[in-house]
Amino acid sequence: MGESKRIIYWIRRLSEIAMLGWLSLMLLTDVAVAVSNGGLQWLVPISGVAGVTAVVLRRQHRIEGFGVMLALSFGVSVLISGTGFAGAPGAAETGSLLVLTIGVLRHVEPVRRAATLAVVALVVLMTEAIGRDYHNSALAFSFLLLFAWSMTAGVGGYLRFQQERRAEAVHSVRRAERLELARELHDLVAHHITGIVVQAQAARTVAETKPEAVLPALDAIATSGTDALTSMRRLVGVLRAQDGATRTPGVCLADLRILADRFSVNGQKVAFEIGPGLDDRTLPPEVMTTVHRVLQEALTNVRKHAPGAAWIEADLRRDGRLARLRVRNFGSASDPRVSRLGGGFGLVGMAERVEALGGRLYAGPSTGGAWEVAAEFPLP
Repeated sequence: MGESKRIIYWIRRLSEIAMLGWLSLMLLTDVAVAVSNGGLQWLVPISGVAGVTAVVLRRQHRIEGFGVMLALSFGVSVLISGTGFAGAPGAAETGSLLVLTIGVLRHVEPVRRAATLAVVALVVLMTEAIGRDYHNSALAFSFLLLFAWSMTAGVGGYLRFQQERRAEAVHSVRRAERLELARELHDLVAHHITGIVVQAQAARTVAETKPEAVLPALDAIATSGTDALTSMRRLVGVLRAQDGATRTPGVCLADLRILADRFSVNGQKVAFEIGPGLDDRTLPPEVMTTVHRVLQEALTNVRKHAPGAAWIEADLRRDGRLARLRVRNFGSASDPRVSRLGGGFGLVGMAERVEALGGRLYAGPSTGGAWEVAAEFPLP
């Protein structure tokens, strides 16, 4: 967790507060105008209150609030125009509609639907300017609202572009993981098949001099074949997914210790511990390589995002039918709210692969105030 994420978090919070503050001031302006003019002008601040409410609730009721504001703003404009009452367009109502338009352009799927709704919002804004002619200044209001809508459409389109660009980057990372996994599948199959061939040759040799030893050799061959099929099913399951691993064939527990020791030489000190009940035969090959990758990615993230961490604690333990890897860094400030902002793409592929093996991956603050990456895998 880096300082840049904390800055982005507070920028978002402050911008939200500033936006609601401006809408509140606009609403007070509408109330003041309504007090001066009276009559149907009171519909304007009422519509403004609905608009501010829709903005506050836009994350839970984005389309609903946007639809209500379109209908309400259009209805008020038609009513005022039909009665011949001249009044000023609602500032809070207009501002809320523009904010909601940004959200629609950014999030609504598909893009064609979002663009259609944005054009409808433009029509409603023009109706508002013409239907609420204030001292024959409808043309000036029309140009003003057209300019505001154009700025809104530009902001919403840019935010959507950035969002889709990040989604494409995540897809590319997952595709790269799957390609690496395909290479690892080749190594894994080669490893198992080589073992089966060696055992079959040994059984043939033993059969000539010691026939009673053939049955145990055949059992070993069958076991190796079953292990190979199980590992292949898991890895092929990932490759068949729509959208998961650096090539690390032949990883063992000693490699995990070497990885932690190398990191300690060039960075923060790592205390790595392997619990009882775990050895190189306990973890399947595909689980072992994934554990190595998760440990490597977690240590790299500490170096990148928490360079001030005093020390790092990592452990791999067995809990019944589960193997759990935990990596925690201490001594650097952590803000639980920052975890909602997302981050890089390294753990995206790891989460994809851990889940493909039937496990779970968590990255975020722990109860002790440290930052934790935890992965658990089911054991056969």
